[in-house]
Amino acid sequence: MTRQGKVVGYAPGVFDVFHMGHLNILLRARAQCDVLIVGVVTDERVEAVKGKTPMMPLSERTELVSALELVDEIVVDNSVDKVEMWDELHFDVIFKGDDWRGTPKGDQLEASMAEVGARVIYFPYTEHVSSTRLRDLINKANEGVSPAELVQAEQPGSPAPSEAQN
Repeated sequence: MTRQGKVVGYAPGVFDVFHMGHLNILLRARAQCDVLIVGVVTDERVEAVKGKTPMMPLSERTELVSALELVDEIVVDNSVDKVEMWDELHFDVIFKGDDWRGTPKGDQLEASMAEVGARVIYFPYTEHVSSTRLRDLINKANEGVSPAELVQAEQPGSPAPSEAQN
């Protein structure tokens, strides 16, 4: 399964509104393998799974990730089951955020990867930043919410920006 005795790692993700959490996962993945393949999930798969279109189109997300020197190869991932990607790439390990650990989808991933001889390694989820949070802030700013209101809304126990205006 390895390429010339090297450990091949696979890190699938949307990588929308690229942020420190994405970089953390890729840096940690790079440290765990000799060859790092990153799968950028298609717009259509994101819509099907998350019910929303990425802010950045696939071509831009792929270009951004491919610019990172720590990535050896970029592939487009439209799979429902990561065994489909394993069939194509024959990686030794797949990397996911630890928000998957202990969930039905994480348990299924572990079982399916074990069947083909691949491991699942989970990395700590970056709590303070996510593409969803950034997307929400961008959308609120586009709706005319002031920067001060955005900062106030981020404080625990603060009213939502619309409530703060009343």
